[in-house]
Amino acid sequence: MKRLKRIALAVVIPLLIVGMTGAISDRPEIDYAKVVKTLAHELPREHLSRHDLDDAVSRQMLENYIASLDSERIYFLDSDIESFDRKSALLDDELRAGDAEFAHEVFDVFKQRVRDRSAYVETLLTNGFDLTLEEAYFWKRKDAPWCESRETWNDLWRKRIKNEYIRRLVAAELAEADSDTAEEAPQEDAQDTSPEVGFTNETDLAKTPSSEADIEDELPEEKLSPEAFIQERYKQFLTTLEDSDKEWVFQKYLSAFARAYDPHCDYMSPATAEDFDIEMKLSLFGIGALLRPEDGTAKIVRLIPGGPAARDESKNKLRPGDKIIAVAQDTEKAVSILHWPLYKAVRLIRGKKGTCVVLTVIPKTDPTGTSTKEVTLIRDEVKLEDRAAKSSIKTIKDAHDRAVKLGVIELPAFYADLKGKRTNPDYKSSSRDVGRILREMREADVEGVVLDLRNNGGGSLLEAVLMTGLFIKTGPTVQVRERHTISILPDNDPSIVYGGPLIVLVNRLSASASEILAAALQDYGRAIIVGDSKTHGKGSVQTVLGLSRSDTMGAIKVTNALFYRISGGSTQLRGVTPDIVIPSAFDFMEFGEDFLSNPMEWSTVRSAIYSPFSDLKGTIADLAERSETRRGHDERFVAYRALLKRIEAMSTREALPLNLEERRAQAVAEKELLDIQNSLMAQSEVEEEGEEGEKESPADLVEEEALQILVDMIQIASQREKAIAGIGMP
Repeated sequence: MKRLKRIALAVVIPLLIVGMTGAISDRPEIDYAKVVKTLAHELPREHLSRHDLDDAVSRQMLENYIASLDSERIYFLDSDIESFDRKSALLDDELRAGDAEFAHEVFDVFKQRVRDRSAYVETLLTNGFDLTLEEAYFWKRKDAPWCESRETWNDLWRKRIKNEYIRRLVAAELAEADSDTAEEAPQEDAQDTSPEVGFTNETDLAKTPSSEADIEDELPEEKLSPEAFIQERYKQFLTTLEDSDKEWVFQKYLSAFARAYDPHCDYMSPATAEDFDIEMKLSLFGIGALLRPEDGTAKIVRLIPGGPAARDESKNKLRPGDKIIAVAQDTEKAVSILHWPLYKAVRLIRGKKGTCVVLTVIPKTDPTGTSTKEVTLIRDEVKLEDRAAKSSIKTIKDAHDRAVKLGVIELPAFYADLKGKRTNPDYKSSSRDVGRILREMREADVEGVVLDLRNNGGGSLLEAVLMTGLFIKTGPTVQVRERHTISILPDNDPSIVYGGPLIVLVNRLSASASEILAAALQDYGRAIIVGDSKTHGKGSVQTVLGLSRSDTMGAIKVTNALFYRISGGSTQLRGVTPDIVIPSAFDFMEFGEDFLSNPMEWSTVRSAIYSPFSDLKGTIADLAERSETRRGHDERFVAYRALLKRIEAMSTREALPLNLEERRAQAVAEKELLDIQNSLMAQSEVEEEGEEGEKESPADLVEEEALQILVDMIQIASQREKAIAGIGMP
């Protein structure tokens, strides 16, 4: 068999960018049997593990496929699962033979169950509910047992629909009480926290809705009774399933097969492979946001600087972590995108420059999906240069009231114009941009620098290597283990662009290349890492391989290497642990590689030979103590901690009360959570000087504390220099 055509090497977490140009052209009919045979042959030999396609892979594949259809375990019955399991040992043989009909057998059963439940929902809504009973609905069901009988099944659904009914009543009451914040009114929903939750879940282009009860109605809420609202959602869900095409089911099934090897492997149909290629070229017209699927929604991973969403200054603007659940074109009726394949949602959101799109969104602060807001945006061009590193210079007073000038560099991605590099000496590069900024800051007599890698999902490996070199003389930066070899990627440039005090800010959305840079600077003792309890934990690299030269069979994305720190440990699963932990809301949600299904294991290799810049252990202990004391006396941080505890409680809450009075009280409390967040943002506004002297956006609490830590770091270094000079040491 001919070797596959290699399309790209990705050290980035693939996402769909809202606003990609281009449209999928007419294509010949896909030869599914040929695709299945090719994938079954090539995936095992291209994957880093070289694991044979065997019964173990078959079982994991079946588990993945069932979870993609019914992650909450509310549709399939125990008898269905037993029936599917009887074929689990045969699936590998069927794949080798080019047979994927089992995908449709399972999907047909699924549709039968959905039809049954849709009819039962109508019966429940007709009969009504007793809202005074003391009972609860357990909404976290990814590990729950499958229903063994119709009686158990019906009781589960009675509680589920009752939960939906109560949340509609409570939402309406709060909206009436405060019409100005109708879209923000908490709505008690039972969103699933599935094993797929997490930033590095690869783009699932065929995400099946797990429950039509989670589908937002297309009609204005105030015009529908709770009964009509719920019934419409189930009707829409069933319609979506009935309209699903063969390619949609086929891709879902083969993606379940690919992810049996690890969660970052995927099969991409010709249509989605074309979208992926457009995404990597970054030619954008739309709202300027990067999306990934989560719990059936289109989740905002990052806003592209300079795009319409990032420029929006309205009260209800989009934020990273928000989840889009419905889309309207200007004044047209909103269409729910809950549980849509992401490529379909993207096509609905993107459009021509100058047109209007209205998004219905669940705010990031509400992990249970109990509130929504509407965001109106005008589509526009999103320029590549607006994704570049940006900087600001801030002045902070130290303990002796001395003004200390500090620099902040925000890096949204490790970007590089690889094609332009061959012909254009001024090609775009993140390491070149950061190097330029550091030189400018040095000329401006900046005494310390904060490098903000929060929400940075990665990018070019070479850029991470080059950027490490800006802060060290020479030496290894990262180790890459392929199937038979371990390569050490060094910085060979002896010059140091910036050698002063350095803080690196991270969170659970800092992944891949971000973790490489942070880990290298930490191992060298060159920087102090500050942020969430850990970074994302993506220590793998994927290659996109075309299944045919003509691109008529789609492509596979397969893991072919792992990253390791120069000290020998992998960033896989464990990520990078900050020296000083200042948690964000992400720390209390299911973000990270460890929340993905079937992740690759953590491992180690031999440490590379390198010379640490300094030993910061003593300094870190001192800085951590000062930071904890300072935060303990800051009213804003006291409120911030209370906010995080509320978010943690909401995230870990397993049961929702089905008593109306209890839910009313709960909804009011959760609305207060949103008010606390808005209050904190208002209190932490500070003015800062940007690159051109303009006033930038308000600082956040974590960044403000990082700057205070940097001031302490400078002070400690100064005291040590004076002490050394006092005893005559060089």
